[in-house]
Amino acid sequence: MKEQNRNIGIAPYGGSAGGWGALKAVADAVRRQMALKQDAIALFKVNQPQGFDCPGCAWPDPQHTSSFEFCENGAKAVSWEATSKRTTPEFFATHTVTELWQRNAFELEGEGRLTHPMKYDAASDTYQPIEWETAFAEIGARLRSYDDPDSVEFYTSGRASNEAAFLWQLFAREYGTNNFPDCSNMCHEPTSVGLPESIGVGKGTVQLDDFDHCDLVLCIGHNPGTNHPRMLATLRDVAKRGATIVAINPLRERGLERFTSPQSPIEMLSMSSTQLASTYYKVRVGGDAAMLKGVMKILLSMHEDAIAAGEKPVLDEDFIQQHTEGFDALKEDLDNTDWAHILKVSGMDKAEIQNIARLYAAAENTIICYGMGITQHQYGTQNVQQIANLLLMRGNIGKRGAGICPLRGHSNVQGDRTVGITEIPSKTLLDSLEKVFGFTPPQHHGHGAVAAIKAIQEGKSQALLCLGGNLAEAISDPQATFAAMRKLDLVVHMATKLNRSHLLMAKHSYLFPVLGRTEIDEQGSGEQSVTVEDSMSMVHASRGALKPVSPHLKSEPALVAGLAKATLPNTRVNWDKMVNDYSFIRDAIEAVFPAFKDFNRRVMQPGGFHLYNAAAKREWLTPSGRAQFKVMEGINEDPRSLQCHDLVLTTLRSHDQYNTTLYGLNDRYRGVSGRRDVLFISADEAENRQLRVGDTVNMIALDPQGNRTERRMDNLTIVVYDMAPGSVAAYYPEANVMVPLDSHDTKSGIPAYKSIPVVLEPTTATQADSSGTRR
Repeated sequence: MKEQNRNIGIAPYGGSAGGWGALKAVADAVRRQMALKQDAIALFKVNQPQGFDCPGCAWPDPQHTSSFEFCENGAKAVSWEATSKRTTPEFFATHTVTELWQRNAFELEGEGRLTHPMKYDAASDTYQPIEWETAFAEIGARLRSYDDPDSVEFYTSGRASNEAAFLWQLFAREYGTNNFPDCSNMCHEPTSVGLPESIGVGKGTVQLDDFDHCDLVLCIGHNPGTNHPRMLATLRDVAKRGATIVAINPLRERGLERFTSPQSPIEMLSMSSTQLASTYYKVRVGGDAAMLKGVMKILLSMHEDAIAAGEKPVLDEDFIQQHTEGFDALKEDLDNTDWAHILKVSGMDKAEIQNIARLYAAAENTIICYGMGITQHQYGTQNVQQIANLLLMRGNIGKRGAGICPLRGHSNVQGDRTVGITEIPSKTLLDSLEKVFGFTPPQHHGHGAVAAIKAIQEGKSQALLCLGGNLAEAISDPQATFAAMRKLDLVVHMATKLNRSHLLMAKHSYLFPVLGRTEIDEQGSGEQSVTVEDSMSMVHASRGALKPVSPHLKSEPALVAGLAKATLPNTRVNWDKMVNDYSFIRDAIEAVFPAFKDFNRRVMQPGGFHLYNAAAKREWLTPSGRAQFKVMEGINEDPRSLQCHDLVLTTLRSHDQYNTTLYGLNDRYRGVSGRRDVLFISADEAENRQLRVGDTVNMIALDPQGNRTERRMDNLTIVVYDMAPGSVAAYYPEANVMVPLDSHDTKSGIPAYKSIPVVLEPTTATQADSSGTRR
C-alpha cells in the first residue's frame, strides 16, 4: 500500500513561470467554468479604463493600459467569478448544512454562484430562500435589540470596493461601534501599524515607474508567480535593462527565478525565458530579521572603513542627519548583536549576508519588496520596520527609483483601509465623519480579527456581519474559531459563492448573494462604476461588463444601505441617494478624506489617479516630523523560536489558490498536482530524518517551552524541495490548525502563520517501510 501511494501527484517542474503552462491553465479555467464567448468578453475588459479591475491581486496597471493586462491567476479569478455554474435554492433544498460541511473548500465554491437571498432553517438543516425586505427587517430588528453596539462585529473583505467599504464603516459607526475585523488583520496589518511609526504613512512609497529607474530590487518573503503574477512582467523589464534582482526567501520559487512572458512571441515560440533574480538566498523560516540586522551591521562596518580610508561614505549621512531620528540607538543595537546568533537564526552564511550588503551599498537606487513572509510573525511589525531602517540608512525613501514596496494581496485591501475600515480610527477621521454626516461616532478602539474571535468566544460579541470573505477559514486556530462562531446569535454573510464560513450556523443565519466585480451594476441612475486602490496608491474605476448571474443579486453598496436603513430608523445618512448614484458616495468620501479632492473627475481619467504619499516626498508625518529608526529587541521573529528549534513550519498558498479560494488542487511550479496533503522539506532535512518523497509523516506543534501540543496534522506526504534548512512548509488554510489564537503580533494583532516550531514523526506505514523494506 505504501509503494502504491508513493509519488502520486509529485513531480519536479522544470519550466519557467508563465509561458505555455500559464496559457494552458487559462484555457482550462475558461473551459471548466464558462462559455468561451462570455469569458473572452470578460478577459478583454480586465484592468482596462472602461472595464473592471481584476478581482485578484493588487499589483498596479501600467500607464499604457495594454489590451492584455491580465495574468494566469487573474484569468482564473475572472472565470471563477463569471462561471456558468449556479448554487440555487434547489441545490440548498437537497443538501443539508451537515452534509455540505463534509465537502472540502474546492467543492463548496465549485458549485458556482449564489443566486438568491437565503436564511437557515434549523428544523430542516437547510438554507431556504427569503425575500430581501423580510431579511432586512429581521436583521435590523435583531441589531436594534442588542444593548451594546460593540457586541456586533463588522468584517470586511479586501475585494469590497471603496464605495461599499465606505458605506460599511459609515453604517457601523452610526450604529455605534468601531469593530472592524478585516482581511488586512491577517496579511499586511504590520505594514499599516509599523510604517506609520517609521515613515509616517502605512503604505508603500514607490510607484510603478520607479521600477524603471532602480538599480537593485530586493524581493523578501514573497512569491510573485502565484500571489501577484503581473509583477513578473515588471521584474522582467527590470532584469532586461540590466538592473539587479536579489531574491531572499525560504523556498525557491519559480516566479522569482525565471519567467517566459505569454505576451512575448519570441520567448513563447523559442521556449526561452528571462532570468529574474541574479542571486537567490534561502533564509531560514523566521530568520529575516536576523538577516536584515546582519546586512545593516555590515553596512555600518563598510561605512566606518570608508570614512577611515577617506573614501565616499556608504551611508547617506546628510539624509540621516536632516530627515531621521534614532540612528545612534540603532547603531548601538547592531553593535551588540552577535554574529553567531545572526547566522544561527537566519540559516545563512556570513558571506551571503555580506554579498547582499555589498550589492545594496553599490546600488544608487534600491526598492525593497516584501510580502507575508515578513508580516505574518509575532514580531511582524518589527520586521517591517527593519526593512524601513535598511532603506533609511542609504536615503532610499523619497527619491526616484527607490522605496519600500509592501505587496498587498486582495485588489482593494489597501483601499478599504484608506476609506475608513479600521478598528483604530484617528480623531481626524471621527471628527470629519461627525462634521459631514451629523452624528457622533464612537471614540474608542474596536476589534481587529483576532480580538473579534476572542470576543465571540467569550460571549461578548453576539453578531457577525461579513461583507465578503471567508473569515472562519482565513483566521488562525479553527479549533477555537469554529466553536466560537457556532455560539453567535446572528450571522450575515454577503458573498458570491458558498464557503465554509457560511456553514457555521448561528441562531439566526443569513446568506446574501452579491454582484461580482465582473458584472453590470444597474441602479436608479443607470450603470454604476466603483473604485479600487492598488498597492501603489493608484485609485481607478471598475465597471462590470457581464450580465448578472441572477436578477436577485444586490450590489454591495445597495446591500449595505438596505441593512443600514432597516437597522437605523433615525439615520442621518441619505442612503437611497448614494445607492441610486455612486458618484454621491464618492462625493462623501471626498468630503471626509481631503486626499480624494475632485474624486469623481479624477477617477474617470484613464488609469485613475495617485493618492498623495507624504513619505514619498520626504514629508514625515510622525510626531517629530522625522523618519524614525526603530530598534527591534533581539532577532527572533517569533518568541517560540528563541531556542531556534530544529524545524520551523511556514504556511503558504498553492498556485491554484487565492487566499482561501481554491481554483484547483494543483501547485504547478512546486510540482504538486491533484492534492494538498503534503509537507515540503529540504533534501538535507529529509535525509537526516531518513525520509523520502512519498513517505508520510505526522507533524506536531510545539509550545514556547518546546513541549509537544495537541495541535497536529497527520499523514502528510513528503515533498523534497529546494528550501532552507530547518524549515518545512504546508498549505494554508489547512495548516491554520497549528496556530493558536493567542499566537499573534502583539503590536498589530496579525496571526503568526509563519515560524511555528514543529516536530515530525513517521506514520506507522513509513516506520514499517523504513524498517527494512524501503524501495
